[in-house]
Amino acid sequence: MKRAVKLTASLLVTVLFLWWAFRDTDWGTQLASLKSANYVWLVPYFGCLLAIHVFRTLRWGSLLSGMERIPFRKLNEASGIGFMMLLVLPFRLGEFARPFLIAQRSSIRRSAAMTSVVLERIVDGLFVASSMRVLLFFVPNETPEVRYVKLGSWLMFAVFGGGLLFLLVGLWQQERTVRLVRATVGRLAPGLADKVADIVDTFVGAMRQLPDAKQVVYFFLFTLGYWGLNGFGMMLLANAFDCSGVAAGTACQPLELSLFQAYVVLCVLVVGVMIPAAPGMVGTFQAACKVGLSLFLPASVVNASGLAYANVMWFAQTAQTVGFGILLMSLGHLSFKDIAGKLEKEGEAAAPTT
Repeated sequence: MKRAVKLTASLLVTVLFLWWAFRDTDWGTQLASLKSANYVWLVPYFGCLLAIHVFRTLRWGSLLSGMERIPFRKLNEASGIGFMMLLVLPFRLGEFARPFLIAQRSSIRRSAAMTSVVLERIVDGLFVASSMRVLLFFVPNETPEVRYVKLGSWLMFAVFGGGLLFLLVGLWQQERTVRLVRATVGRLAPGLADKVADIVDTFVGAMRQLPDAKQVVYFFLFTLGYWGLNGFGMMLLANAFDCSGVAAGTACQPLELSLFQAYVVLCVLVVGVMIPAAPGMVGTFQAACKVGLSLFLPASVVNASGLAYANVMWFAQTAQTVGFGILLMSLGHLSFKDIAGKLEKEGEAAAPTT
């Protein structure tokens, strides 16, 4: 019943955002944009997506190197399959996939690997929130969309900055932090206190196995490369919708996106897909792209070629992630059903119980 309620809620969120994203769509012009798009630009975009995957995998390896140096083949397998699971499984069960898979391919414990995933999330959240605040200084119009985006950046700072501060305090005063968790959580839910305290204790303990300074530098360089390629790829893909191949007299709204604008849209997109929705980020992805594009482009462009661009980008990212995961799973003779079942048990074990 609990899973059914969560699934229903996530589907309602998806339907709501899909309705909002497409409620003013000019379907005829959008269809014309899709038909006339120059899909040759998908070739360099898929090249960017492949490079993004490599950077993402290598930076995770740098973060894990304080516990064990993982060969790239094993690291790539766990990363590719793990991100596919994150995309397609409901209830965020995919968050457990990479730690689960890397624990099977190394001596690293799942709890320690999960800590590395949490640190990745915190760094990415703070990086995107900081980038958004800087970029928005150069967005001239103070529209309602800009105010919503600024609010989103502050919320990201609060969530991820608070998480980082908590982990740093725990690293400094581990025993006191665990006692504080027991005391505070124990007042609200006595049955949860010990479990939450054990999780915090494990996370903080794993942080003491951070990599050396050289690997930390590599981690941040790979992070810059990862996010830099994301924005660059989004700019490249926009060229497919410039209406250059449209016959005279055909309705088409050209889409032009500079590198600066692409990075702003990327930041807005990251905030949008953080909203819990159905697997695949359907709805929240398109709605976030629409908000980001609305900061620079007129509604007539956003609701036509802009949404066509968002749909093609969503399809390309989903196809690359799922296709690469299936390929690695096939090469490793692994079963999706088997991994998903074990992850569900993992999620149930980690979920709070009353």
